[in-house]
Amino acid sequence: MTEKELKELHEIYLNHPKITRNSKEIEKGDLFWALKGEKFDGNQFAEKALKKGAHIAVIDDKKKNTIKEKRFFYVEDTLKALQELGHFHRRYVGMPTIAITGSNGKTTTKELVQAVLSQKYRTAATYKNLNNHIGVPLTLLDIPEDADIAIVEMGSNHFGEIEALTKITAPDFGLITSIGKAHLEEFKDLNGVLKEKSALFDYLKQKGGMAFVNLDDDWVKKAAEGLKSYTFTFRNHPDANVKLQDISNHPELKVRLNNTEIQTKLTGKYNLSNIGYAIATGKFFNLSDDEIKQALEHYVPKDMRSQIIEKNGNLIILDAYNANPTSMKVALENLMQMSGKHKVAILGDMFELGDTTAAEHQAIADLVQEKGIEGYLIGQHFNQTKTDLPRYKSTLDFINSGIFSQIKDAVILIKGSRGMALEKILQNN
Repeated sequence: MTEKELKELHEIYLNHPKITRNSKEIEKGDLFWALKGEKFDGNQFAEKALKKGAHIAVIDDKKKNTIKEKRFFYVEDTLKALQELGHFHRRYVGMPTIAITGSNGKTTTKELVQAVLSQKYRTAATYKNLNNHIGVPLTLLDIPEDADIAIVEMGSNHFGEIEALTKITAPDFGLITSIGKAHLEEFKDLNGVLKEKSALFDYLKQKGGMAFVNLDDDWVKKAAEGLKSYTFTFRNHPDANVKLQDISNHPELKVRLNNTEIQTKLTGKYNLSNIGYAIATGKFFNLSDDEIKQALEHYVPKDMRSQIIEKNGNLIILDAYNANPTSMKVALENLMQMSGKHKVAILGDMFELGDTTAAEHQAIADLVQEKGIEGYLIGQHFNQTKTDLPRYKSTLDFINSGIFSQIKDAVILIKGSRGMALEKILQNN
């Protein structure tokens, strides 16, 4: 779009600040945005959206709209226009912006950072995990003009995505939660993951921005070389700006910040880093230890991310939102550290691992057996492993087996990729 068109569209947006992509959900005054996908073309529904009350319809294909209508706003590419408008609005509101990426823990870290900063500032943040090429510009457009700080989550499963999302977001600050074995179908190995995620830090170096860095994580430290940083450690690293202690009493994590003890509702050592980022961000933005404590102690995990559920005498860790080899391994290690009851792992397939799929699933199956965990493996990939563990072709097969209802007085980990929908196990028991 030309600068004139962009300003015109932004002015329309300020007066009608609700963008709808589904014509069935149009309400009077909405902006209908005709995006395209593999199986749909929003241009075909633009006329319908206007008839239902849309203020304008942003389209990029005039041929699919035969009527003459002044309320059509034509652009060359509706997706690119959405991204340009998101970037324009971010510049327009102009508040400090923190970008978050990484292989694991992005959404939890985003929520923790927002919980902490909201104690003192008016914040705006990514809704749930809408962190892709569409979700990021929509997040930016959702920032109110009176916001003090914006927190934007950025995800990636292909090379170049973080670079593109960073340019749209134009952050002042950034953090990489972790470098792990995620989306190996595209990235191949950890060095590939590092290259992709480091695009955020590369941008900050060029623009004079700053990173929040976990000094205990060698991969993240490597990415941050040469970049102005504000750091934390749980291992008493002498150069850290914020020094923390893990004083956890399982199942939930407890940390010490100076003389303040913070009892969280989070489980798993893998969440220590996420907590550390929230604390470091809070300290940098001048929150008191007590304000940070209040935020973290009131935060409750949700959306199947390390949720702790007590049911039928069992303590269940529902971590079924997503999974990759790195997060699966640390979740199993956390399970082993839980005291008391016997340990059960119900694991579903991990997706997007490419040529490493068979080896990574076999490694997890071997780890479960090595640790002596009562394990149940679900999915086509786990079904092809060589193991003595019970295997089920689908989540429904496992549910129908009736096994879950027979497990008593146990600590149960339920973890798998989103497509496995392992939460259905609890819904059916």
